[in-house]
Amino acid sequence: MKIINDSITISTRGFNDLKDLTEILHEKLKNSGLRQGVLTVFVQGSTAGVTTIEYEPGLVKDLAELMEKLIPSSRSYHHDERWGDANGFSHLRASLLGPSLVIPFSDSKLRLGIWQQVVLVDFDNRPRQRQVFLQFLGE
Repeated sequence: MKIINDSITISTRGFNDLKDLTEILHEKLKNSGLRQGVLTVFVQGSTAGVTTIEYEPGLVKDLAELMEKLIPSSRSYHHDERWGDANGFSHLRASLLGPSLVIPFSDSKLRLGIWQQVVLVDFDNRPRQRQVFLQFLGE
């Protein structure tokens, strides 16, 4: 087994900004030389998450609307009282989604469904530079 660590930096706008990472991940896997194993994708920070979705405008909007319904940005949270940064909703949304994803690969291809893309979702209330760490484990 071989372990390869890598990372990418993504500029985001915050407020449910989705970035499709799928092509970058395919390219990183191709360059790794590995044929089979797993890829862990992990975003650093507590106001962003990683998941899969069919990356199309309707679902992107639906996800943002769902998050707003579940965890409204317009209300006050205890975190906001403590830190004064008004992003309590961002932390809650990120904790709901989670910071990481594990994707199997074989024949040097990520085993994603045809309409399944890997996305970074930035929930913060301001633009950010996000570090996404990649760890390939395979042969």
